[in-house]
Amino acid sequence: MKILAVDVGTGTQDILLFDSDKEVENCYKLVLPSPTVMLAEQIKAATRRDEGVLLTGVLMGGGPCAWAARDHAQAGHPLWVTPDAARTFDDDPARVEAMGAIVVSEDEAARLTGSDITRLTMGDFDYRAIADVFARFGVDLGRELDAIAVAVFDHGDAPPGVSDRLFRFEYIKQCINRRNSLTSFAFMAGDVPEIMTRMEATARAAQTARPDLPLMLMDTAPAAVLGALEDNRVRQTRPAIVANIGNFHCLAFRLNKNGDDETGGIEGVFEHHTGEITPQQLEGYLTNLAQGNLTHDEIFNSNGHGAVMFTTEAIPLDFLSITGPRRNFLRNSSLNPYPAAPFGDMMLTGSHGLVRAYAAVAPEWSEVIDTALRGHSGKSLW
Repeated sequence: MKILAVDVGTGTQDILLFDSDKEVENCYKLVLPSPTVMLAEQIKAATRRDEGVLLTGVLMGGGPCAWAARDHAQAGHPLWVTPDAARTFDDDPARVEAMGAIVVSEDEAARLTGSDITRLTMGDFDYRAIADVFARFGVDLGRELDAIAVAVFDHGDAPPGVSDRLFRFEYIKQCINRRNSLTSFAFMAGDVPEIMTRMEATARAAQTARPDLPLMLMDTAPAAVLGALEDNRVRQTRPAIVANIGNFHCLAFRLNKNGDDETGGIEGVFEHHTGEITPQQLEGYLTNLAQGNLTHDEIFNSNGHGAVMFTTEAIPLDFLSITGPRRNFLRNSSLNPYPAAPFGDMMLTGSHGLVRAYAAVAPEWSEVIDTALRGHSGKSLW
């Protein structure tokens, strides 16, 4: 069983070619610049050349590429963007145009000509680029893959007048209420909720490239926490709090043993913006999560997404595990966090979570995947 697992973050895209016939540590992996970072650099280069920029493609992650596009337009250079790609910046075309962009139809974009126009394609998943890298090293993804799994962070398509922070957190609660498991955030392509527009756009791009393969989509933060559970110490410790401290978002789950499967037992969760809090504030939120008294208002009113407790019982904060590119945020914390490193690699935590999630959504492969993840003896590695 071979799965191309791609965890798309703000800074990097972390790629694992999982092969059930290999020890996981021997599977091929790449850590590359994220699509939004690469696109931002291309826009900045066009700005320096005094060229216009035409953005086509699909909705993708914003951040760096959105800031570069805004700066390009504010510098007085033309910025054209097609409707689907424009949703990267805002679901409201009027707000996209307010940043200086010109929203054009696909037909109008095709008619734009001139050597002084840089044409760039937006999207979170570029199968051809990934396949080309592997091909340089003699690995043919065209012949060797059984499935693709991709993780992206999706705020969802909030209705007009509804906070996108609140809308996303309601989605998080709905997933847990539907099935108390971290794998409830994973969907085969045909089952992606309509409100998850970034996932849907990523699915279209992946299926266009490889319509012959099964495709799974998942949210990045739960994928990272799920992957952290592949660290043997984290797997064996309950109760526990596991936090993914990302470049933009910080999400923490309180886990016990009473869930729908061994990845379940979710007793509480909160999500915040990493850049909006201090380490001391994060310590306070994690402490309240353990004590069972963390409130939604405490998080939302400080510009976070929200919080929910499914129990008010307190647990000792004896074990806090962290992962994510900004895990040094709690480097000197009195909570003594344990840095999860499944199979010896923190950067691939989300990708390992994607593989574990695939075993849940494609049960015909669960035994093969589980045997590989636990070591080919089928027992714990340590």
